[in-house]
Amino acid sequence: MKKSIVVMMAAIFALMAGLVTAPVVEAKESLVLQGSTTVLPITVLHAEEFMKRNPGTEISVKGGGSGAGIKALVDGVIVMAQSSRSIAAKEIDAAKAKGIKVIEYIIAKDALAVIVHPTNPVTNLTSAQIKDMYLGKTTNWKEVGGRDRRIVVISRDLASGTFETFNDMILKKEKLRPDALLQASSAAVVGAVQHTEDAIGYVGMGYVGGRTEIKSLLVDGVDATAENLKADKYPLGRPLFIYTAGEPKGLAKRFLDFMMSPDGQKIVEQAKFVPVK
Repeated sequence: MKKSIVVMMAAIFALMAGLVTAPVVEAKESLVLQGSTTVLPITVLHAEEFMKRNPGTEISVKGGGSGAGIKALVDGVIVMAQSSRSIAAKEIDAAKAKGIKVIEYIIAKDALAVIVHPTNPVTNLTSAQIKDMYLGKTTNWKEVGGRDRRIVVISRDLASGTFETFNDMILKKEKLRPDALLQASSAAVVGAVQHTEDAIGYVGMGYVGGRTEIKSLLVDGVDATAENLKADKYPLGRPLFIYTAGEPKGLAKRFLDFMMSPDGQKIVEQAKFVPVK
């Protein structure tokens, strides 16, 4: 009896000692961003560098498109969304109805590059020619100085901020041709054009820099370069946004401050986009 009590007491003391000496796991500060796949390469690099400089922080960056990011912000799922288009009035109203004040920050500039397969002999298209291709009025490359081949039109999905920009600037809100192949991300557009010799697509300039598997066309005789974008010469320039639910606080504020800092803006350049500072 006494022996069993001694054994039990020893076990209790051992357990208590284990509890005392067990390492304490500190809770990490965490932040989730969601939205534009165009802005994604920028925010991923920002998140990686920020976490490296700030141990104990965890920043997760998701795609899904600008519309999905803004919806998650309005629904209160996240406090920070990335977008390649301006928030719509109806989205602002929906946020207000839930007591959320959406605040806009421009973190970079982008040129919407029009891309084709590198074997395509066409080097320049006018805005009007691109529009006619995407409306279905021009269906063969020979009509714009290319080979006698059917044009395969690649587009972002209709919920994409990149599509909305293209829709405003090129299509002028006219109906996209029904046989256009819709892609869920900018990377998917690059992949589709890369593997289709007669395709045409459009992506943010960060998806073009240094690639040999696709070719960027001149638009109205102007190349999609940082220099032309800064000089307001390229016709398809646009800002890239971060939206927050109210004034950012805590980790969200520190991360946004880092994105807008000189080091953060160098990362924008590293991602092949144009800094705003």
